[in-house]
This record gives sequence, C-alpha cells and structure tokens, in this order.
Amino acid sequence: MKKILTISSTFLLMVGLLTSTAANAQQKASPAKVSKASVSGNDVSINYSSPSKKGREIYGGLVPYGQVWRTGANEATTIELSKDANIGGVAVKAGKYSLFTIPGEKEWTIIINSNAKQWGAYSYDKSMDVGRFTATPKALDSAVESFTIEANDQGVVALIWDKTRVEFNIK
Repeated sequence: MKKILTISSTFLLMVGLLTSTAANAQQKASPAKVSKASVSGNDVSINYSSPSKKGREIYGGLVPYGQVWRTGANEATTIELSKDANIGGVAVKAGKYSLFTIPGEKEWTIIINSNAKQWGAYSYDKSMDVGRFTATPKALDSAVESFTIEANDQGVVALIWDKTRVEFNIK
C-alpha cells in the first residue's frame, strides 16, 4: 500500500511539473499586443509583438540606426484600416498593411508596406511600399521596459520604448 502511494505521488508530481513547464514554454518572450482606435469612424487596429528592454541598449544597439526594423518582435507589425485614410501624409486605402520603421537618432522613417504577412523584416521588399514619411523621435525622462504602440481616437499613434517616443497621425 505504501509503495502504491509513493508511486502515485511521484506520478502526480511529475505530471504537475511537466504541465507547469509546458505552460511557461508557451509564453512568448515578446507577447502579442493590439492597439485599437476609432478615428472619425475609421476602425484602426495595430497588431504587434512587445519585446522588453531587459537592460539592453535599444536604439543604436539591439535596433540599429539606419536599418529597416519590423517595429516590434516576431511577425511584422500590421496596421488595419476599415476606411481609406491619410497616414503621415500618405494616402492609404482600407485594408491591412505591415508597418516598418527605420530608426535614426534625429529622424525616423515610417513605412507602410502592402505585404501584411511577413515574419520580421527578413523578406521586406521596398517595391511593395505604399508610402513612407518621417517622424521626429522625442526623448523620455525615464525608460519604458516593454515596447508599446498606443493609438487614440484623435488619430495619434505613438511608438514608445526605452527613452524614446515617436508619434505620427492618422486622418
């Protein structure tokens, strides 16, 4: 009887450990996030993965200046519009697009690309750009740990991470 209890207890402990390990393995290091807004009746949805700073140098380090960045982690960030819009001065038809950036110390290039199904920026193709525009980064007083995209109903979209905030407008 004692042997059966010992075997049963050991089995239950192992099942518990395996379940716990599997649950932790399924959590992404850069979790999926969504930012939504309604800009003058235009439903805007931005899907991205949110990496964390983890003590690293972000811009000019992990995210090099002057190179196309997926604007987050994992799959390319996407922006979806229910109606035609003007994004940073670029006319964009209703639909789903990828959102890339080229960070710079004094200026960022924001890119709207027609290929919404990409992993990272590895297959980024400039010929599929709908348009590009520039935005000016602003320094923050304190570091933000996780990359965040905020969109509000006034049409302001903010890319926020580390000590940097970059904004652009949707009209």
